Amino acid sequence: MHTTNPVCLGLYEKALPAQLSWAQRLDTAHELGFQFMEISIDEQPERQQRLDWDRKQRMALINARFDSGIALPSMCLSAHRRYPFGSKDTATRQQARVLMEKALDFAVDIGIRNIQLAGYDVYYESANLETRQHFIEGMQWAVALAAKAQVMLSVEIMDTTFINSISKWRELARQIPSPWFTVYPDIGNLSAWGNDVAFELEQGIDKITAIHLKDTLPVLPGTSGQFRDVHFGSGCVDFAHTFSVLNRLNYQGPFLLEMWARNDGQDSQHITQAKSWIEQQMRIGGIAC
Repeated sequence: MHTTNPVCLGLYEKALPAQLSWAQRLDTAHELGFQFMEISIDEQPERQQRLDWDRKQRMALINARFDSGIALPSMCLSAHRRYPFGSKDTATRQQARVLMEKALDFAVDIGIRNIQLAGYDVYYESANLETRQHFIEGMQWAVALAAKAQVMLSVEIMDTTFINSISKWRELARQIPSPWFTVYPDIGNLSAWGNDVAFELEQGIDKITAIHLKDTLPVLPGTSGQFRDVHFGSGCVDFAHTFSVLNRLNYQGPFLLEMWARNDGQDSQHITQAKSWIEQQMRIGGIAC
């Protein structure tokens, strides 16, 4: 087994307290030994408002990025959970497009190269063939826009059955043929659904642009599992095996440590412990980071 070249390990924005400024957030990530951060544009109006920042506000973020030495190459755009492309409501689908246009504009200005999209056709509505078709049409439109902007759109493997495996993503991708439409597996979500993780990674290795790392509890008869806030090492993810598979497949992309702040005054310590544990699992799997 060979060892891959060193890869980047990044930190999810939400691992740190929300009240921090971007300068503080990026400086902390640097102090903790990360190479990059991932910005979140989620359902909260405060985070969506970032997409309306003016030139001065955008330049402040760019300057903070350069001052810290921390890259900001990706965005987790989960706001579409509230405004999904698959909605039966025309106005909601239009809002999904507005969000996408703003996100691409923001990405181009800031230097973000990869936008992670939530793999939901709908979340707060009932799903059917209509919502699936609306989602596909929305993705076809979004990818055409992203190609012009030269920004990657990467679909996350999710906590619902719509896209809970890379195989399901590939089924959809056949209708959205574009080099700008890729997959961003969440190893925790992939594992929680009982997928054959090695098989799934093999199915998608040529289209995987980044990987989220978190632990989860499995979906089993009588339980819906747990998809966040699971202490690393206490869930169902076999990280060492996963890293060994990625090593064998010669995966060269980034990893993103996905955590959520507890706001208990010890978030940096929690992150440090998780990072140390993950790096140990990487070494066991033959990956140096």
